[in-house]
Amino acid sequence: MRTAYQYRLRPTSSQVALMSEWLELLRRQYNYRLGERFSWYEQNRCDINACPLICHLPELRENPDFYSQKRDLVNSKALFPEYQQIHSQVLQDCIGRVKKTFDRWLKGDCNGKRSGKPRFKGVNRYRSFTFPQVKQDCIQGKQINLPKIGWVKLIQHRPLPEGFKIKTATVSYKVDGWYVTLSLEDSSIPVLTPDIPNTENTTGIDLGLKSFLVDDSGKEEPIPQHYRKAEKRLKRLQRSLSRKKKGSNRRKKAVKRVAKAHLKVSNQRKDFHHKVANKLLSKGKHVAHEKLNIRGIARTRLAKSTQDAGWGQFLQILAIKAERAGLWTIAVNPSGTSQNCSGCGVKVPKTLQDRVHACPECGLTIDRDHDAAINIKYLAVGHSVNKAQETPDGLPGVTEKPTPDTSVSV
Repeated sequence: MRTAYQYRLRPTSSQVALMSEWLELLRRQYNYRLGERFSWYEQNRCDINACPLICHLPELRENPDFYSQKRDLVNSKALFPEYQQIHSQVLQDCIGRVKKTFDRWLKGDCNGKRSGKPRFKGVNRYRSFTFPQVKQDCIQGKQINLPKIGWVKLIQHRPLPEGFKIKTATVSYKVDGWYVTLSLEDSSIPVLTPDIPNTENTTGIDLGLKSFLVDDSGKEEPIPQHYRKAEKRLKRLQRSLSRKKKGSNRRKKAVKRVAKAHLKVSNQRKDFHHKVANKLLSKGKHVAHEKLNIRGIARTRLAKSTQDAGWGQFLQILAIKAERAGLWTIAVNPSGTSQNCSGCGVKVPKTLQDRVHACPECGLTIDRDHDAAINIKYLAVGHSVNKAQETPDGLPGVTEKPTPDTSVSV
């Protein structure tokens, strides 16, 4: 079992200066190694449908892969002695990040999804570095021992779980301070085998903007709209920022105030998502939801409300928590879930403004979102009213096994 715990750091001024210098040097190293890969890619690729019959073929260069770039770190330290103060494994992890982002652009991740073209990191855009190995007794009292940085004061608001070993430690900088994220693992915990979904052990939820979600029993979870509530203050802070002279100290302070306001909204939203996910999974049931095209919805006139709801982050947190609880999150095809009657299966056309489902065939009259949640539940268990979305695993609508995200602390 893998999990992540995040703690706040209280470094001294000298430690802050050292870690800030590390981030800047790692940012430059990241951009240089990424530039090497781009240079090789441009000189060695040739489109078949655009290649002229007579063309000059440049001399092929050696592919700057992960291992060759790691070996070249010796030359970087010789030319730039300031890199010698950075821990060697932290530098190697920087090369690993370049490899990961470049491979996801060309090849895709483990699920075959390709990312966009990597971008060079601007100033203050490289905000974390990782120690791939740390000692198991690195935390003693209220301090943590980070290699080449020393003992740093730590606010340990909860103890580490017994039996878990520390695998990695990631130091990250946010606008409100420094944090360390410990990736923990306990291989002795067995992987729980979930039961086959049925109508008794499955809960259907319909995500929305009127209410955050409605389950198949009709219970609603009010949507908090954290960004909407903070919008007035954000406008005032951003208006103040726009009046400051570029490059001045006052502008830097104004930028920090705006960033802190956005961070507060982000933290409130994530806290809400964790609480709702815990409430759903406390029933001990699988959770079925629509397989929404969130990016597509975020390009419509509902963009601001969709981003404020944060469905993508919520579903990610829900999937990780469900896996640890031995449950499934089941994504079903959203086609017809809000139009079909959950009682008889007849299609009842409705516009977005119609919030009540009234079936002319069976006479069922319930809230639109409640009807959709029941349909989603039926789809997840393969009910005859609708046909569930089939997956390669053979189970109706079971989503892919989520990969642990160390940035989500649970």
